[in-house]
Amino acid sequence: MRQSFHFFTPRRLARQLLAAPALAMALAVGLLTAPSAPARAETTHLEVAYIPILAMAQLFVMQQEGWLKQADLDLKMTRFSSGPAMVQALASGKFDVAYIGIGPAMVARAHGVDLKILANNTAGQGGLLGRGDFAAAFSKGANAAEVFANYHKSHGQPVKLATLPKGSVPDTLMRYYLFEVAKVAPADVEILGMGAEQMQQALLSGAVDGASVLDPIPAIVASRDKTARVVVTGHEMLPNAPGAVLAVSERAIAANPAAVRKLVALHIRATDLIHKDPARAASDIASVIGRGLVPAAVIETSLRASLDTYDADPHRLLEPAARLQDYQISIGSLAKAVDLKALIDPTIYDQVRKAK
Repeated sequence: MRQSFHFFTPRRLARQLLAAPALAMALAVGLLTAPSAPARAETTHLEVAYIPILAMAQLFVMQQEGWLKQADLDLKMTRFSSGPAMVQALASGKFDVAYIGIGPAMVARAHGVDLKILANNTAGQGGLLGRGDFAAAFSKGANAAEVFANYHKSHGQPVKLATLPKGSVPDTLMRYYLFEVAKVAPADVEILGMGAEQMQQALLSGAVDGASVLDPIPAIVASRDKTARVVVTGHEMLPNAPGAVLAVSERAIAANPAAVRKLVALHIRATDLIHKDPARAASDIASVIGRGLVPAAVIETSLRASLDTYDADPHRLLEPAARLQDYQISIGSLAKAVDLKALIDPTIYDQVRKAK
């Protein structure tokens, strides 16, 4: 077998030696300039407390639309039956975010919880729902005090009204309407505090004559009880009545400012979607709070009926919140006044709006 050998002449050897460092340099440049994989953004985890009612719609929309994942936000959600039930949990410092009624938010702040309201959810939603003989007595222009007095006399017992526990927005608004606006005699009404699901069951079973409710309970009850209807709207109880809000702890704002700005931006985006495409928003909401028990059509009916109450702007909260706070103090559900300008902080909302 013939073997071949390569003999280098001095000139050929010089060419090889010169080419070697050039090749090495080319390889080095190629390695340095090769495109690298983009760095993956780190996901921010936030603990969120919420109540499963329509007034928290923005939270459910951003969750179901997949926007949270796109924004590298992971919300661990804990469900509560009412705002007052949430206040004690907030005091533990476990939660970063609360989708909560403004009344309990004020109570939490008064007890030293470092909450700041960064965006509004709704205003004037819900109302006083009546059923049976009580609803029938509320004809157009009826004097509310007389309706309550006549019912008490004819039925031998006061009107039974359910609401969320004392300190909640529905409870405060109902008491304000009954005793400050309509001047109903306290002896003519019995107020029963309970969780949202228990309130719905009490209405459907006929255990109560009515309730101070938040959506979608009116639509759910009316779909099963044809006598049920809203006899006093939220705006009639207290004009521009503040309702649910997005509140974030000062600790979370300081630790994750970029993530909190993203959350507020998604809250605004969700509010816009609710107005532009209520059918799509209703489908998102139903998948969270309907849990297969409440048809999306019922949620959509309720959502469309209250579209004008959805507004993310926290600036609108100060004046009605001051009136609500004064009344809470007068009935003992709030021990002391809080600095509303420290509680309601529109700074991040304004930054996000300006950046759009």
